[in-house]
Amino acid sequence: MSSIQNSFQRVEQKYLLTPSQYEALRRGMASRVKPDVYSRYTICSIYCDTPDFAIVRNSLSKPVYKEKLRLRSYGVPDSRDTAFVELKKKFDGVVYKRRVTVNAAQAAACVCTGKLRRDDQISREINWFLHTWKPLPAAFIGYDREAWSGIEDEELRITFDTNLRARNWELDLRAGDFGELILPRDAILMELKFTGGAPMWLARLLSGNGVRPASFSKYGTYYKALMGQAPTYGNYWQEVRHYA
Repeated sequence: MSSIQNSFQRVEQKYLLTPSQYEALRRGMASRVKPDVYSRYTICSIYCDTPDFAIVRNSLSKPVYKEKLRLRSYGVPDSRDTAFVELKKKFDGVVYKRRVTVNAAQAAACVCTGKLRRDDQISREINWFLHTWKPLPAAFIGYDREAWSGIEDEELRITFDTNLRARNWELDLRAGDFGELILPRDAILMELKFTGGAPMWLARLLSGNGVRPASFSKYGTYYKALMGQAPTYGNYWQEVRHYA
């Protein structure tokens, strides 16, 4: 992928959908959105954490400020293919994402060595995170994405993620996009991304179809599964399917 932003500041809201809710939303937003530049693709991410999972445990405690580091590619890369090292921060409900473009081999090396060998502002922020937390690859998360952007509001993005899968072995973007499902196969994760408020037409569409926000973390959900905790969204998902 080319011409991709390396710095973001926006609000992100997540929703879990049933297939019938997805179809209703797609019909309702048909005249308001257009396919994104990259409309369908697979996202592969390696989430980095400390050996005692301090980063994800802190995130799940819902602090006012939290941060995480991940390696990301669009599709399964070869060593020389494009990848990203991303530092994602969230403060008071606003998401700040900073990332640098490298190749897949360099992305893997920066975590193993604890240093990104670049000297720009974003790289210095990433290196500070690496120095402070000393993280290692902890989990692979992959999913298939369908992306849309607003026609009237070009800052609005709506994405639908399916086949959310994860693994805690072969933690390299180049190893493949396989893993264990972390949501039911028919579950669809929708994300809204915007810089101001969500448009009124979209708020009405969500309300009219019984769609409500879900405080969902892909890596957090997988971490809880690894720790043998009850599925975070088991009861919620059953309720969504019953009333949809």
